[in-house]
Amino acid sequence: MLGVVTVVAGLSTGNKIGLAVVGGAFIVFALLSSFVLPKRYPNFPGRHVGWFVVAGVCFLLAMLTAVLVFGVEEPPASESAGTTAAQTTTAETTTAQTTTSQTTTAETTTATSTEDNGGGGGGGGGQGDAAAGKAVFASAGCGGCHTLKAAKASGNVGPNLDQLKPSFDQVEHQVETGGGAMPSFKGALSDKQIADVSAFVSSSASG
Repeated sequence: MLGVVTVVAGLSTGNKIGLAVVGGAFIVFALLSSFVLPKRYPNFPGRHVGWFVVAGVCFLLAMLTAVLVFGVEEPPASESAGTTAAQTTTAETTTAQTTTSQTTTAETTTATSTEDNGGGGGGGGGQGDAAAGKAVFASAGCGGCHTLKAAKASGNVGPNLDQLKPSFDQVEHQVETGGGAMPSFKGALSDKQIADVSAFVSSSASG
């Protein structure tokens, strides 16, 4: 009994009113059937017993339906708000983590790309290794045709590189494709060696 009272006390005003109306009608029907009508009509329900049974079943079904409909209390507004806030916070946290992860990945990719293109030497726009390029310049016989003070070369077949002061891209293009009396070194040197010697020449050429 105490449990029933506790459940009813926890219902909202609207649900309590609904249960009270249906329950009151059922009680009135029961009192009339038990005390008032038998006192006034001793043979009650008599030949109207079929209608009495139908009415009793209808009141029973109405009471059960009222309990099912009005006896279920919706969660308090504070709990609903708390659930919504928790879902919102979770969504915001997930979005922030995803954004951070994407940003970190993009930064890592950019840094890796820069390192791959940068090499370890100076000059040439940060491409190729100028120190390694000096050895390539010597081993490829570039000094026999070009003058370059940094390589102690004084060749005069090709342009004077100290005077020409070519850029990294110009040197790289010339080494790969050749031109004039200069052959192409595309097959003789690796891509790294071409980048290194381009970095050395472009960073070492001086007036």
